Amino acid sequence: MSLAPRAVLVHRRTEYEELLARHGTHGQAAFFLAARGRSADEVRERHERARRALAAVAGAVPLTWRQTRVERADLDRFLFGPEDVVVVVGQDGLVANTAKYLAGQPVVGIDADPGRNAGVLVRHRPADARKLLPYAAGPGAAADELTMVAAATDDGQRLLALNEIYVGPPGHQTARYTLDAGDPEPEPQASSGVLAGTGTGATGWLRSLWQQRSSGLALPSPTEPRLAWFVREAWPSPTTGTSRVEGVLGAGQGLRLTVESDRLVAFGDGVESDTLDLTWGQTVRLSVADTRLRLVS
Repeated sequence: MSLAPRAVLVHRRTEYEELLARHGTHGQAAFFLAARGRSADEVRERHERARRALAAVAGAVPLTWRQTRVERADLDRFLFGPEDVVVVVGQDGLVANTAKYLAGQPVVGIDADPGRNAGVLVRHRPADARKLLPYAAGPGAAADELTMVAAATDDGQRLLALNEIYVGPPGHQTARYTLDAGDPEPEPQASSGVLAGTGTGATGWLRSLWQQRSSGLALPSPTEPRLAWFVREAWPSPTTGTSRVEGVLGAGQGLRLTVESDRLVAFGDGVESDTLDLTWGQTVRLSVADTRLRLVS
């Protein structure tokens, strides 16, 4: 007998909650904000809207379902099940934070504060949840299959991201590596890092690099199984080149970097706390991930 669906409500601490955790009381938090020309009332109002949205979604879960909640900071310790319907209540970035922990479960993005978010990934309102959840659990639910990017090292480490993966130095040092994009001769490079991203990420960091260099590359769409990659600030020298600084990767293709620095890191979607540590001689390969994000449309 199959289990009833479980609604997993993903949320994050609000700015107001973080202020209270740091300053202890509302009064102290208000004093801190007032000294910087900000109002505690505005921050608390956004907190209350977020909590009302979360409560509305929780109340819309069918009575025959199970439900649980997970905070963003606990995602790496939470075990998602195949019968889960994942409901992200918050910002677009929270969907990206959640995506790498999933394995094909449907995701419903709920905008907790309409008007402040772009709504690219959190496409629905809290009032829509009552109809959306049963629909998402059904076999005919329409969903966008969003491409993800993967990093895999030669010692078995693996990292997934929805927007982009960065490989480079953990600080402001120069990254040294040999880049192999499938050309006859790999190129030794010195740069401030390499970025490979998806069509979802093409609205953010990836796009800024694309615009900055007036690139002629066609950026991928979110559902297209293709990545764009860029080398940041490649440095020419007698031993390092700059002839391969951008490109695209299709399904089955990869961009391989062999580390020639004491330490480089790879992290996804801007989450520096969850990194792959790379040392001298180690190889990392960036490619289109086998996993996709099923975002209910």
